[in-house]
Amino acid sequence: MSFKFAFLDSGTGGIPYMQYLKQKCPDSYCLYLADTLNFPYGTKTPQQIIENACSCISLIVQKWNPDAIVIACNTISVTALDVIRRRFSQVHIVGTVPAVKLAATVSKNHTIGLLATEGTVHHPYITDLKEKFASDCNLLLRGDSNLVSFVENRFFKSSLQECLDAVEPACNFFLSHGCDAIILGCTHFVHLRNIFQQAVDGKAVIVDSRDGVVRQSLKVVGEKNQSPDCPHDDSGIFSLLADFLSEKPLDQSLFVTGFSGQDLSAKYQDLCRSLQIPWGGILR
Repeated sequence: MSFKFAFLDSGTGGIPYMQYLKQKCPDSYCLYLADTLNFPYGTKTPQQIIENACSCISLIVQKWNPDAIVIACNTISVTALDVIRRRFSQVHIVGTVPAVKLAATVSKNHTIGLLATEGTVHHPYITDLKEKFASDCNLLLRGDSNLVSFVENRFFKSSLQECLDAVEPACNFFLSHGCDAIILGCTHFVHLRNIFQQAVDGKAVIVDSRDGVVRQSLKVVGEKNQSPDCPHDDSGIFSLLADFLSEKPLDQSLFVTGFSGQDLSAKYQDLCRSLQIPWGGILR
């Protein structure tokens, strides 16, 4: 039995989550909505985040009626997940939150770093995560809206050196404070996971929440015939991107919310062509 999953993020950050779910459940059908009209979410007020996210979910439910919706955005999840679940109780909602528990597990010196949006790092939910899963750890926080913008607007056409330069300030910050585990607490940063791993040069472990989110997504729809676990592949700097460039196009479609300007539309169509993800168009 196949299932229909919808993914929501402010931009392209959640694409690695969609790809990982396809690896785990190849028969699934995935639709992705990037709320480019309201990008970025990390600098918005809680009420703006709630309103924007709920508006997008209304569109998703109305047009696609998925079996589950994956909120592939840490900022939306820590800010609005409870409200979203109350308003849309008829559909399974899966959130994405920073992998604090995993980082605490792999850290040897009990000093971990969280790299996320400003909205996420300053949210009280992060304090709750630390107290619950990493009470014996020192947690360093860094908000980086500029890096979010880099991933959304420049990453896919940037050189390796440009990517390394983009992550260097964050890596230097965490390593200078003794962090040996760094959490990618914004889904956009997962595109750069292997870049981060090269930049820290073995001095820290890079963790993200893909595995936990995908496992929960498959659990809530009652999937019983998953393919074997797919471990993260860090063998190459661009292995994440290479995963997308498979010979066979995947059953996925990328949509964006309404915007003005043909250049932006062309940008996302180019992205879809490069990733072999069908361009769905503008969802209004």
